Amino acid sequence: MARAALAVVAVVAFAVVAIVGLATGAGWLAWIGLAGAVGAAGELVAQANFLESLVESMGTIAQTRAAAEILEQTRREAERIFRARAQMLPPGANPKTAPAERSVLFPLRVHGEEIASLRLTRNRPFDRGDVVRATVLADFAARAAENARLLAEAKVREAERARLSDQIVTAEQDERRRLALFLHDGPVQSMAGIGLMLDAAIGSIDSERLDDARRVLASALERHRETIRSLRELSFNVEPVVLRDQGFAPAVRAFADQVGLSNQVQIDLDLDAADNLAEKAQVGLYQIIREAVSQAIRRGPPSRISIRVEQVDGEIATEISDDGTGERRRRSFEAIEERARTLNGRMTVGAGANGGTAVRVVLPRYAAESEN
Repeated sequence: MARAALAVVAVVAFAVVAIVGLATGAGWLAWIGLAGAVGAAGELVAQANFLESLVESMGTIAQTRAAAEILEQTRREAERIFRARAQMLPPGANPKTAPAERSVLFPLRVHGEEIASLRLTRNRPFDRGDVVRATVLADFAARAAENARLLAEAKVREAERARLSDQIVTAEQDERRRLALFLHDGPVQSMAGIGLMLDAAIGSIDSERLDDARRVLASALERHRETIRSLRELSFNVEPVVLRDQGFAPAVRAFADQVGLSNQVQIDLDLDAADNLAEKAQVGLYQIIREAVSQAIRRGPPSRISIRVEQVDGEIATEISDDGTGERRRRSFEAIEERARTLNGRMTVGAGANGGTAVRVVLPRYAAESEN
């Protein structure tokens, strides 16, 4: 900009000299003024062309999508407009340089952090105007590369969100099918059988076969109780009332007591760090624990299961470990991993006690903390 301003001033000055020469009849002075004005105007046109070329280069860079491609395009554009050898160096590079006036280095920084450096080298020196323009080009390239990186990350997150959404919908459909199948083959069939039994009991009463009626009614009553028990277990597994009314720790203890008694398994609990979990995190972690414990029972069964919730560096870490048969199939843990992702958490699987399996789910503080 300074060179352009000087060129404008020079054009005006030489034009004044030419006018004075013409007014005084000094032809030589008029020719000097005219020649100087033409020369300064030529410099001004050259400056305008250079700026136009710089703007075109910035437009070309802006059209490039990938961050790495933006840096390479910037290197090519720098070579073209400065007629110099251009290199794009990694952050922190300290190359051997030519004399300062023949080789210049322009860091590309984003939020104060260097992402690369543009190095220009040529036989003739770089003047102040070249340095200013190259700095503008480097700053623009840095912003364009950062925008491209953010856009790429956003696309990855959106694709991951879409994939998880599809998986959640599929999981919900599978859960509905499982519930429908359970209700059809279990309680519905049982209630239909109870209805037939009651019809038979009424027939026995009508025929005055009271002993037969008593036996049928006793059998119907037992089946009725079994149906109520299965429906109560279903309700507890879907969302236990104790989880809604009393919170996470009592619900996990009730579940552990039920599983421990049914399968003769000792379940150790350490749930103190779960007191301030948000409601969504409570429900999600409960389902994760239920799934991990159910898998452990199916694999083993183990003789001992440990469920521990602890706070680590501000995050909430939940570990379910057992001493049963180790599970090597990654696919077995996909349902748990999907639930962890819905809570913005991460899951790892490792060896548990005595060759068993340990499932660890870590939730970030913002996803686990209570809003109260």
